[in-house]
Amino acid sequence: MCGRTACSLGADKLRRACAYRDRRGRHQKPEWVRAERYQPSYNKGPQSSGPVLLSRRHLHQDADSSERVLMDMRWGLVPSWFKNDDPSKLQFNTSNCRSDTMLKKSSYKGALLKGKRCVVLADGFYEWQQQQSGGKQPYFIYFPQTKDAMDEGKEGDEEWKGWRLLTMAGIFDCWEPPAGGEMLYTYTIITVDASKNVSFIHHRQVRAGKGPAEMPAILDGDEAIRKWLDFAEVPTQEAIKLIQPTENIVFHPVSTFVNSIRNNTPECVTPIELGAKKEVKTTPSNKVMLDWLKNSQEGSPQKKENDLPKWKSQFIHSPSPKKTSADVLQQWLGKQAEPAAKKRKA
Repeated sequence: MCGRTACSLGADKLRRACAYRDRRGRHQKPEWVRAERYQPSYNKGPQSSGPVLLSRRHLHQDADSSERVLMDMRWGLVPSWFKNDDPSKLQFNTSNCRSDTMLKKSSYKGALLKGKRCVVLADGFYEWQQQQSGGKQPYFIYFPQTKDAMDEGKEGDEEWKGWRLLTMAGIFDCWEPPAGGEMLYTYTIITVDASKNVSFIHHRQVRAGKGPAEMPAILDGDEAIRKWLDFAEVPTQEAIKLIQPTENIVFHPVSTFVNSIRNNTPECVTPIELGAKKEVKTTPSNKVMLDWLKNSQEGSPQKKENDLPKWKSQFIHSPSPKKTSADVLQQWLGKQAEPAAKKRKA
């Protein structure tokens, strides 16, 4: 399943990261709809809002269905047919939708058959592994990154060189309050059986008889994203063939700091070394993450000192109240990541 994600890019950078080619081959950036509502976060959970891509034709009937827009929607689908005047009164969990039942359950079937397909955007998602000791170890899961992921390039560049966003298949719907009022846009993330790459995280749950392990249905590459979004050209039965597990992901363990949804700083995604208190072992997958964190503090959710939550890190025991989360992270990376790099060269 997918119960927590991170999406830390600011609105402008997120738009650049979602650049695409339209039907005529022109380089485009999706326009934001209600960009002022979007809030970057290292720790997003159900009922919070998050960024999704969808076809412009859902909002403008005469638009080219290959054109895309960005919209901030609430996580947890509220069906358009829901009659209660309070969407929180929905009696079942709709944050995730299993692919093998999405055409059977009324909550999703109607929206799916109407082409209400979206792409949920994230830096990556979190998953927890049950430990023999009784606790749970969190992992951060994301696309493999190039060594240039920390180089976001300039505003005018045609190609985004920064972090490659994880693109998850979703279904959205639009609910109107029975008494009238603003329309509520919500989404669910489609899940599939977990790939071999991440199934080890779930193996104790599976052996305990809790059913097959799940992961988000990830759309790998712009062609898959195009087919999923372009509902006018790609019918439902053709689009659902894209819903498959993928092995093209990497992961690393992170601090249990992320367990609390209230915690929202770079520490949520920072790699840790299991069983080690001092030094993080640099691997190909987390080296890019460390470099990216070091170079991507501009536009971070916590930029002002007064906005910082008061938190304790297992790595930083007495952070100065005069430093921002970015300063603290950079100080820690300077002490931890560099020794690891020197050892690798030795």
